[in-house]
Amino acid sequence: MARTRNSNMKNCLITLNQSPPFLHFLPVFPIASFLFSPMKTPRNPPSFLVFFSISLLFSLTFLLGIALLTFLHSHHYHPPCSVFPPSSPLDDVEAPRLSRSAMVPLPAHGDTGANISEVEREFWRQPDGDGYRPCLEFGIGYRRASARISKERRRFLVVVAAGGLNQQRNQIADAVVIARILEAALVVPILQVNLIWGDESEFSDIFDAEHFKRTLQADIRVVSTIPSTHLFGRQSIRSKIPKDITPQWIHARFFNQLSRDGLLVLKGLDSKLTKNLPSDLQKLKCKVAFHALRFAAPIHELGNQLAKRMWIEGPYIALHLRLEKDVWVRTGCLTGLGPEYDDVITKVRESQPEFLTGTLNMSYAQRRLAGLCPLNALEMARLLKALGAPRTTRIYNAGGEPFGGSKALQPLIAEFPNLVTKEMLARDGELSPFANKSSALAAIDYIVSLSSDVFVPSHGGNMGRALQGHRAYVGHRKYIKPNKRAMLPFFEDASVSDAEFSTIMRELHSKSQGQPELRNFRIDRDVIAYPVPECMCKHHISFF
Repeated sequence: MARTRNSNMKNCLITLNQSPPFLHFLPVFPIASFLFSPMKTPRNPPSFLVFFSISLLFSLTFLLGIALLTFLHSHHYHPPCSVFPPSSPLDDVEAPRLSRSAMVPLPAHGDTGANISEVEREFWRQPDGDGYRPCLEFGIGYRRASARISKERRRFLVVVAAGGLNQQRNQIADAVVIARILEAALVVPILQVNLIWGDESEFSDIFDAEHFKRTLQADIRVVSTIPSTHLFGRQSIRSKIPKDITPQWIHARFFNQLSRDGLLVLKGLDSKLTKNLPSDLQKLKCKVAFHALRFAAPIHELGNQLAKRMWIEGPYIALHLRLEKDVWVRTGCLTGLGPEYDDVITKVRESQPEFLTGTLNMSYAQRRLAGLCPLNALEMARLLKALGAPRTTRIYNAGGEPFGGSKALQPLIAEFPNLVTKEMLARDGELSPFANKSSALAAIDYIVSLSSDVFVPSHGGNMGRALQGHRAYVGHRKYIKPNKRAMLPFFEDASVSDAEFSTIMRELHSKSQGQPELRNFRIDRDVIAYPVPECMCKHHISFF
């Protein structure tokens, strides 16, 4: 069993640098040496022998061709696809294949054995991906423009990304798209100091900057710093950017100005770019999110080590529990821990009303029933139990420090005692380099969560949406999105038995477990959360 798992781990990312399988068998057939080796011709062969030899060669060649075609069809072999299509102007550039650049999870455990109930087996069952695979095939017009845009040396774009880790990831993806629209070189994005967590990390502290440049070199030029020729010239700084800006608006508003000044600085990009971009730009966002934004080596290595420590014990759940103090302040919700804790949150909210992101004219009860509040530990425990999660399963808590400490988690631990955090998994000193670096710690949580067999967020948010799309992109790993608006009334109904409650919860969530969802099914869906159909398709050539 251990050998099988290790083999799966080594093969979780399949590269396409392989020759067709049948070529390895050719040398064992006599016809192979006949067709591929030079042969001496007799000086004066009889005419009937020449005719017989030609006929035999033709017949054998024809039969071999039929045999090879049959072999290919029966084994569904597909030729390798490179990052750059044959017509790409960058064929001579040595760039990483997309199949090698994507961050992929450890393999799902699959069937967990015979000694579990059917409900538990269903809980661990992975969704049907319906044949969708990653495919970033850019249009011919996009590829032709790449030769010019990727060598740009006059126009430079600087973007300041604010917020937490996954907000910054979204803004960086948007920055790449905007640089492409403006045909500008992108300076490695600046990460703004996070005022809530006091994180002063720079781009290279969180992400692999060289990998970022290499992966995008066919799309835009990425530079580490502003050239000296542009430092003392005229600079345009724009921070008041309207919502839902389109490529046409961006080009009309900034292109001539950038061509004149040479340098443009954009701030406040969070959720400003329209979600309804042209297909090639949607693919570019996927390329940034799932391929270019690889975490820096120290983060990547520790995250993988912690993921393996969880994985080796069997299937596990990752929860993104949003129980931090700032979450309760911003959402306008109550903690469920009692008046003592709720009074603290209320006082902070009243003293800093600008932090409140919830609708002002809604009461707490209205917000909760509308699905606008995070699930607390008790609600999450009831949901997992109803969906069939085994009591003994290991659960990784990817959330931050909960407001209320251990008391906030107690209802969940009572039902699922094997709750662990990165602090519990890490060995002495492993987390020390990331002390007081919230983005690095969030990145470690992201890596461990990506490899989980099941991921469940307690609330919406950037990390939940990022993992939703990433888990879809790497094979539609199970992702349970709590239907809070539909399920919470049943939490309050004491007349519903445990068996009925479990049946209701499974029915409510049967279609929200990571199955392919089309981005264009609803307006304004982000391709990073819904990569189908722009970045994933059903044709046979894929990265994985």
